[in-house]
Amino acid sequence: MSPPATRYPLHRLSGQFQDPGQEAAYRRDIEPRVRLESSVALIVAALLFAMFAVSDYHFVGRSTELYLLYAMRLVVVFSCLALAFVLRRWGSYYRHAWLHALPLWILATAIILIVPLRPESLSTQVSGVVVATMGFYLLIPNLIPVVVAASLYMGLGFLGAAVMVAEIPAALAVRLLLVLVMTNAVGFFALLRLETLQRTQFSLLQEERVQNQQLTEEVAHRRSLEARLRSLAERDTLTGLDSRSHFMQRAGELLRRAQVDRTPFSLFMIDTDHFKTVNDTWGHSQGDRVLAAIAEACRRALRPQDVIGRFGGEEFIVALPDTRPEEARRVAERLRQRVAALSFDDDMPGHRLAVTIGIAGVVDEATDLDALIHQADQALYAGKHGGRNRVVVSQAMGSA
Repeated sequence: MSPPATRYPLHRLSGQFQDPGQEAAYRRDIEPRVRLESSVALIVAALLFAMFAVSDYHFVGRSTELYLLYAMRLVVVFSCLALAFVLRRWGSYYRHAWLHALPLWILATAIILIVPLRPESLSTQVSGVVVATMGFYLLIPNLIPVVVAASLYMGLGFLGAAVMVAEIPAALAVRLLLVLVMTNAVGFFALLRLETLQRTQFSLLQEERVQNQQLTEEVAHRRSLEARLRSLAERDTLTGLDSRSHFMQRAGELLRRAQVDRTPFSLFMIDTDHFKTVNDTWGHSQGDRVLAAIAEACRRALRPQDVIGRFGGEEFIVALPDTRPEEARRVAERLRQRVAALSFDDDMPGHRLAVTIGIAGVVDEATDLDALIHQADQALYAGKHGGRNRVVVSQAMGSA
């Protein structure tokens, strides 16, 4: 079953991404794994190559060839161990691909040199070349072109040395050639499939990461929109105070808590005096500025635990948890004075701002928020009819 196609096409013979940027990203991604696998493979190869020094004495005895074989094996072993250390520390698979290829050429050259130094063991060396070829393709991580070049160099070099030094017959040389060709073909297609599958998997994982990132950004964007919508629903755009619906929700929760805990709860309504005159004389834009200024003055006059909202038009509403009528009246008086201190002489000469406030409080556990608002509204209208710019307590709580 062939791997699924991706946005980044792969080269048919090398298995690499045709896009240089994607290939570079892939090599950087697998670099830690390649460093580890290369160093481990080289250590194993060095140990195996050193282990076969025992058979050298069996084939050549104590001779010059034995010393040459031992010297060659020492050079190869130490080279492999040194390269294993270097690759583990600094073997960048993207920038230093040649460093990963170097062990293949060292091992291939060593295997070729065994033929003239130990021609008597040619039959056993053939199996060694086959194993080494498969090891080049599958055990030591490298790019396919590098592995093919090193394997062909080892195979052709071994065959040439066998023909020239061991003087094998032509028929045997042809059979050896077929074995080496088959070994390289199997190794090539196995590595090509592996490289293709790994790069396809990397490409799919990258696409998944991109999709996850896009999904994360979309979720964050939707949450931001929800927060903005919630803010629009909860806040009055002109004054920045709670909207009427949001205030009713918060004040209702505070009232229920006060009734459960049996603590006092007060509420007052605020109306801007002669606001119609401001709109009719200086325009609605000036009226908006007045409402914003009054809202800010009210907010500064209240305590942190108090909740204020815009009830509608020029009216505001305040919930005061854990507050008795006397204390609510003091807060309302402070608020009224703050508004009276506002000055718009440059924009509205001769006009002084004032508010009338009606206060209501919980009488019993059966009192609900609508009933409190109605009480405060009645006190407010009593204050309007009584001359405005004053604080009036609902008759249910006591006379003003």
